[in-house]
Amino acid sequence: MPEKTGRADAAAGRQAPLGLAARAVRAGRAGPQEAVLNRVLYHPEAIMLRVDPKDALNPILEAAQSATLAVTGRTGVISGSASWTPHMTLCYSTSQQSAGPIIDVLGKEVPGCRVRINALSLVVQRGGELLWDWYPIGVAHLRRGRLGDQ
Repeated sequence: MPEKTGRADAAAGRQAPLGLAARAVRAGRAGPQEAVLNRVLYHPEAIMLRVDPKDALNPILEAAQSATLAVTGRTGVISGSASWTPHMTLCYSTSQQSAGPIIDVLGKEVPGCRVRINALSLVVQRGGELLWDWYPIGVAHLRRGRLGDQ
């Protein structure tokens, strides 16, 4: 019997943050957003596509920050520069290598791809950052200016 209780507690623990996060932003203005991916961004550890227009995604950023505060009791911090750059990561690398050959092949832009951002995922990271051991524990779908549980 203790085994079943442990599993139920663990399952409840995984669902509680998502529900709390969803409730925290339900009154917000975050709804599905259209965006374009086309500008290639290079970082020493990653290659990314920038998500444009940046300002259109501010309601989603605000929803994520509200959810972070609701779940952790702390405001989230955007690491790196003072400004937020929404992006989709294509790949990571920890190798020391010249970016020149990669930039020569991939370039600074790719043909534009229109996307619809319609959900926020709650992801837990196990271990150090460079282990990239992430797993989703829930998804909150953005609908008509509110965040809905799923």
